[in-house]
Amino acid sequence: MDSVTAEKLYETCYMKVYSYVMTLVREQNAASEITQETFFKAISTKQTFRGESECYSWLCAIAKNIFIDEKRRSSRIQGEPDETLADSDTDIEQSITDSETSFRIHMLLHDMEDPYKEVFELRVFGELSFAQIGAIFRKTESWARVTYHRARLKLKERMDKNEI
Repeated sequence: MDSVTAEKLYETCYMKVYSYVMTLVREQNAASEITQETFFKAISTKQTFRGESECYSWLCAIAKNIFIDEKRRSSRIQGEPDETLADSDTDIEQSITDSETSFRIHMLLHDMEDPYKEVFELRVFGELSFAQIGAIFRKTESWARVTYHRARLKLKERMDKNEI
């Protein structure tokens, strides 16, 4: 990635990615470090943006992976279990508070097809509005609401099937 493109990407997406990371970490210094590492990784690695999703979604995926790696690394060092990734007020999201349940739900989410997986993650973990999610996908707010609702139903069905 050339320096002009990298600078434009940084200026355009830094605050959005930082906000997303803050929802995961809930601590400014750690969020800043993960965000910086996200852009460093995005700019310096040989893997390039394929254009299959929005740049913001790609960067959030990188940030999420860095966050998960950091949580694993710190839990191995400290010998403590992983903390929860996010809190919300609905029953599915509340199930994420238990780390074992959280891991199992993330496994189910990982296997979910797009766009349901991405919409659900942006809404729950990214705490984005339906209007913002619709804009990311270049769709309407209603499309984002319906897709999120369907994703929740699919996840609930899979949770019931796997007795989570």
